Amino acid sequence: MVPRTVRELPDDCSIVEIADRIEFLAAVQKGFDQLDRSEGIPNEQIKKQLASWLTS
Repeated sequence: MVPRTVRELPDDCSIVEIADRIEFLAAVQKGFDQLDRSEGIPNEQIKKQLASWLTS
């Protein structure tokens, strides 16, 4: 996944941008892994949390 992602970045992309992209992919993978282990947050809890953020 990482090599393909790096190849798809523009040629003038900086090392920082590459590192940011890899960090993002790692965070997404971590989230998927947590979901696979049933460690996710239920949708209803997320909806309540988002609603409270939007009204504060």
